[in-house]
Amino acid sequence: MITPRLSSALAAVLAASLAAMSPAVAQTPRPLPVPAAAQPAAALPGGATSLQETHGDWVVGCVVQGTAKRCGVTQEQTNQQTRQRVVAMELAPAGDRIEGALLLPFGLLLDQGVALQVDDQAPGQPLRFRTCLPGGCLVPLGFDARQSAALRGGTALKARVVPDGGQPTVLTISLKGLGSALDRTAALAR
Repeated sequence: MITPRLSSALAAVLAASLAAMSPAVAQTPRPLPVPAAAQPAAALPGGATSLQETHGDWVVGCVVQGTAKRCGVTQEQTNQQTRQRVVAMELAPAGDRIEGALLLPFGLLLDQGVALQVDDQAPGQPLRFRTCLPGGCLVPLGFDARQSAALRGGTALKARVVPDGGQPTVLTISLKGLGSALDRTAALAR
């Protein structure tokens, strides 16, 4: 059985993975800091330097780094029997778009990419893997306004992957609570 949970190491793995990408790609999926000019000193409610809240199957996380805040929503699923991560996703609102990254396990045919679909909508074109690191293989994500609305209104995001030497497999990521998690993240990032 696979269950969603947050790993404190997930944010670190994704942040390190994104930082290892080229500067242009690294800036796109990462939650962007609030400009110092827009806010004299970064602060979270109650003067906290970090915050973590659960919204359905998603976890909102924010951390203050100097005069900037970094906020995002994450979901990680692990196999309860082996305790190994099956899939992890980090997202952040970017205006009417959603940016982020999908972290998948080793053992997949990388040249097949990952095809995503919300509920029973038509699957999108396969997305390319960006790189593989010790924590798994990364796929940068960018959803336009229409796709973002579908994610907010959907119940499940299906990621179709092909294991090496196997048949196509669908990994299902719950969208329960994603809309409220993204709204809270946007409010905290201000």
